Amino acid sequence: MEKPSAIIEFSMVDKTSFMGLGGANLVKGATGQTVDPEALGGARMHMQVSGVAHRLAKDDAECLSLIRQQFRQMAAPTAQPHGMPATRPIDVLYESLPDDHRLSYDMQRIVECLVDTDDFLEFQPEHAPEILCTTARLHGRAIGLLANRRGFLKAQGGAQRVGGIVYAESARKSAYFFENCERQGLPIPYLQDVSGFMVGVEADQAGIIRAGADMVEAMACATVPKIILTVNHASGAGYYAMAGQGFDPNFTFAWPTARIGVMEGDAAVQAVHGPEIDKYKKEGKPLPDELKQKIARTRADYERWLDVHYAAARGHLDAIIDPLKTRGVLDIAFDLCAAQLQRGHLALETL
Repeated sequence: MEKPSAIIEFSMVDKTSFMGLGGANLVKGATGQTVDPEALGGARMHMQVSGVAHRLAKDDAECLSLIRQQFRQMAAPTAQPHGMPATRPIDVLYESLPDDHRLSYDMQRIVECLVDTDDFLEFQPEHAPEILCTTARLHGRAIGLLANRRGFLKAQGGAQRVGGIVYAESARKSAYFFENCERQGLPIPYLQDVSGFMVGVEADQAGIIRAGADMVEAMACATVPKIILTVNHASGAGYYAMAGQGFDPNFTFAWPTARIGVMEGDAAVQAVHGPEIDKYKKEGKPLPDELKQKIARTRADYERWLDVHYAAARGHLDAIIDPLKTRGVLDIAFDLCAAQLQRGHLALETL
């Protein structure tokens, strides 16, 4: 073993088990001391001398029996609630997203495939419609769900909003909703399809900096379970405001359609090559082949980096899941969170 263990109770097998910060060879190399493995970290040494082990078994079968007995003595799990079926049949999910990830779709239709028929109560439905906040039930368990709507939406006063973008109003709405969920002890699934916070003169005059900070603070300080489901886009600072990985969500899941990264390829082209492109446009000259090749490479790189399998392979999310299994996966994840004796973050490594 390379580090002291955090296991609560140890069962060890006589003349088989070994436990130590270093084996006999390492001890000899580090200190020059020749030592017998049993005396260094054997089962009887830890039972009789160090006190690190708690139970001694004569063989593997008896050790497994001791472990099973420990499990039987644990407190019974909380009774699982039983709810109504979802509002829409689950197989509708395969038809819910467009082939082109840039096109709009009905996020509420997806939500209705996941939550129970009863108790769907949207929070401020006519204010900041680009963010959907609702209390609902998932297999009978009360939850507070937050999701990004896509497309062009009409906001208060007839103003048009771009879905998937967090505005000052939607940030404040989300912050208040987070605080309500925290007060009521409602776990929160986040259905992500977010491209970032709104920028520009109007956004800054509306107080997007302060509102965005309030949203992030309310999300980060909430101790209720937080579970991410990335449906489509997850990029920019909006990803972090929607309980991104850096804020220690309990679980992070994604559909195969997810695209996770700092920005989309077109935005990256503008950020990296924008000044050169503008220069040639002003001069009325065509883009040179070398610049065209750089632009193509940038787009290709971002397409590869945005692929959900790229993120999953690097541990940026816990699992890519079949949309049809989403309801069951979320239910199991919330069960695991509910099994904790105190509210707080449940790291995947502790399962």
